[in-house]
Amino acid sequence: MDGWVDGWMGGWMDGWSGRRNDWKMSVGGAPCPVVLVSYRQASPPSAPVSISDVETVREGHQSEVLQSVAEEFPPERCFTIVFYGRRGNLDLVAGSAEEAQCWVQGLHQLIEVATTMDQREKIDQWIRDWFQKADKNKDGRMNFKEVQRLLKMMNVDMNEDHALRLFQDADKSESGTLEGEEFVLFYKALTQREEVLSLFQEYSEDGKKLTLLELADFLREEQLEDEGTEELAMELIDKYEPSETARARHVLSADGFLMYLCSLEGSIFNPQHRGLWQDMSQPLCHYFISSSHNTYLIEDQIRGHSSIEGYIRALKRGCRCLEVDCWDGPNGEPMVYHGHTFTSKIPFREVVSTLGKYAFKTSDYPVILSLENHCSMEQQEVLAQQLKDILGEQLLTTTIDGHVPTQLPSPEELKHKILLKGKKIGRLEDTLDGPGDEAPDMSDDDNGAEAEEERRRAKKDKETLAQALSDCVIYCKNVPFRGFQEARSHSRPSEISSLSEAKARKLIRDEGNEFVRHNAWQLTRIYPSGMRTDSSNYSPQEMWNVGCQIVALNFQTAGTEMDLCDGLFSQNGCCGYVLKPPFMRDEETLFNPSDPSSWEGPGPTTLTIQVISGQQLPKVANSKEGAIIDPLVRVEIYGVPADQAHQETKYIENNGFNPRWDETLQFQLHVPELALIRFVVEDYDKTSRNDFVGQFTLAFANIKPGYRHIHLLSKDGTSIPPSSLFVHIRITEPPGPEQD
Repeated sequence: MDGWVDGWMGGWMDGWSGRRNDWKMSVGGAPCPVVLVSYRQASPPSAPVSISDVETVREGHQSEVLQSVAEEFPPERCFTIVFYGRRGNLDLVAGSAEEAQCWVQGLHQLIEVATTMDQREKIDQWIRDWFQKADKNKDGRMNFKEVQRLLKMMNVDMNEDHALRLFQDADKSESGTLEGEEFVLFYKALTQREEVLSLFQEYSEDGKKLTLLELADFLREEQLEDEGTEELAMELIDKYEPSETARARHVLSADGFLMYLCSLEGSIFNPQHRGLWQDMSQPLCHYFISSSHNTYLIEDQIRGHSSIEGYIRALKRGCRCLEVDCWDGPNGEPMVYHGHTFTSKIPFREVVSTLGKYAFKTSDYPVILSLENHCSMEQQEVLAQQLKDILGEQLLTTTIDGHVPTQLPSPEELKHKILLKGKKIGRLEDTLDGPGDEAPDMSDDDNGAEAEEERRRAKKDKETLAQALSDCVIYCKNVPFRGFQEARSHSRPSEISSLSEAKARKLIRDEGNEFVRHNAWQLTRIYPSGMRTDSSNYSPQEMWNVGCQIVALNFQTAGTEMDLCDGLFSQNGCCGYVLKPPFMRDEETLFNPSDPSSWEGPGPTTLTIQVISGQQLPKVANSKEGAIIDPLVRVEIYGVPADQAHQETKYIENNGFNPRWDETLQFQLHVPELALIRFVVEDYDKTSRNDFVGQFTLAFANIKPGYRHIHLLSKDGTSIPPSSLFVHIRITEPPGPEQD
C-alpha cells in the first residue's frame, strides 16, 4: 500500500491501496517505508485522512499490539499514530530507527502546524484542501466542469448560470480555468456572508470599516461586553484585522469583523470559562465528576475488545473516575475484563502503569479508581502490591492530615493523587489507628444491634478481603445503600454507595429532596443497567439533577448522552470537576428537581435564540454521491423536568453550504443553573428518520449572549471545521424583588 504524507498541503495522509501492508513517506526526496501492524477497525481508511485528525504520535512499544511483537521489532523502529475521537490507532514499524524518526518528527511538525494555525491560516488551508480535492487531473488549474463537481462536494446546489457567472468573474486571466489567486476570489464570492455584512454596516458609518469606537459600541450593545470595551476592541483589531494598514489606523475591515465572529472570542462558549474558573477548594461531594463505566472496554459489553486505550482516551477527555474489573489470571497475575462474557483480557499491571503515566496529563485533579474486585486473597495481595509499586506517591494511602475526616477533602487538596474506591475492612479509623480486632467504639446513642452488625460485617470482610488492599481504600469505601436515614445516622463522608440507573430513578421519583441533601455531604455513583449489553447509555441529566457526582457512562459509545457529558465537562479547563450550584451544596436544602414549589428565585429566565445561518455543513456519512443535505436546526434543553424542551427550524432544501433560516426559538428556564443546551443539525428526510449532521452542547452558564458562531462537532465529539451555525442569543433574567 503506497501512501504519502505531504507537508505543504497541510498534511494529508493519502488513502492507500494495493496488496501489501506498507506505505512510504517522502522526506527530502527519500522514501521512508513502514509496515502496518494493526488498525483497530474493519479496514484501514480508503479516503484521505487529514493531519488535523491526528492527535499525537507515540514512539516505541506504546500500544498492546506493539508490546505483543516487542521481541520481533525493537522499540526504536515502532510508533503509533493516534487519532482524535473513537477512531482506531495505527501501529507501524519502520525499516530502521532512522526511518521511524523521519515519520515521527515529520508528523510531529505537521501536527504542530495544524494545531497552531490562526483563523486566517485555517481558512487558507481549507481553500487549498478544496482546490486539491476538485483538481482531478492535478494540473494546478480548475475548469468549469471541475468547479461544478466541487460545488456538489461542498454541499452546494447552485443554478448553473449563477455558478458560471461567479466562475467568469474570478477568471481574471480569461483562460477558462481558475488557478491560484483566481480560485481564492471564486471561493470568497462563494462564501460571501450577507448577514454578517449587513450587521457590519449597521455599526459602520461609511460601510467600509469599523473605527475603534464603532467596534466598542458593537461589543457593548450587541455582545454585552461590559468592561474595557475599547481595550477589547483594540485587542480584536490587532488579532483579527488582516490588513497592516487598517491595524495601524486601529480600524476593522469587514474581513476582520468576520474573522472575529468566527474566532473563539466570537464563539457561543464564554472564553473565560474554558480555563479553570471555579472554586476548587470545596469538598469532593460538591462537584460533578466526569466518570466512565467499564473503562477498559472500547466496544460492547459481551464480546468487546478490552484495551488500555480505553483508559488513555478517557483520561485525555478529562475523565476522573475510571472503572476496573479484576479477576484471577494465570501465573499469579490479576487480569482486567468483563466477567462471565467473551470480552478480551488485559493484565491489571498494564492498566495501573497506564494510569500512572496518563492520570494527570489533562487535569491535575484527583482520579478515583473504582475497583470491582473478584480476585482470590492471593491475587488481591498482588493487586495491592502493584498499585503501591507502580503508582508510588500518586496512590493515596492515608488521609491528608492523618485524622478521621468530618468532610471530604477538596480537589485542590488531592491534586495529583489517585484514590482507590472499593471495599474496606471495618472503618477508616481502624486504618489510621492501625489494624486490630477490637470492637468499633460506639457512642451511648448507638444502637447495640447496629454495633453488632458492624462487627459481623468487618469479620466477614476479613475472610474475603486482603488487608493490604483494604488499607489502600481511604476516602471512597464502598457500602451498600440502605436508605438516606441510615447513611445520615452513621454520618461518614468517606463512604460511597453505587446505585443502578433504575434504583436511582426510583429514589429520584420517591425521595428527590432527600437525594439532593444526601449528595451534599456524601458521594454517590450511578452505573448503567446490566441490560445495556450494547454499551448504550442512560441520560446523565436526571442524575445530575439530584446532585449525583459520579454518573458513570460508556465513553466508547457516541450519542446524545455523551454529548451532554462532554458539554458539561468542556468548561473549567476540562479538569473533570464542575462545581454544583449553591442550592445543591447545602445539607438542609429544600430543592427537589421534580417539585417547582421547592425552587428559589423570582421566576424563569428567558432564553431567546435566533438561528440565522449555517456555514459549510458536512455531508451525511455514507450518503449517495452528489447528494446535498436539507438541513434543519433543533435546539434541545436538558435540565429539571419542567425545563426539558426542544424546538426546531424549518428545513432548507438542497443547501448545506450556506443555508439561511432566520428563525427565532424561545425557552423558559426555571433552574438555569442545571440546564444544558444542545444544538443539533439534521438532514431532513420525509420518508425516514433524519440523519445526523453535527451538534454542539454546552452548559447554560457558559453561554455568551450576542451574535455568536457555534462550531459544530461530529457524532464522535471531534471538531469538523469550518462547519458552524451563526446565531443571536438573548438572555432575559426575571425581574428581582421590588425594593421599598
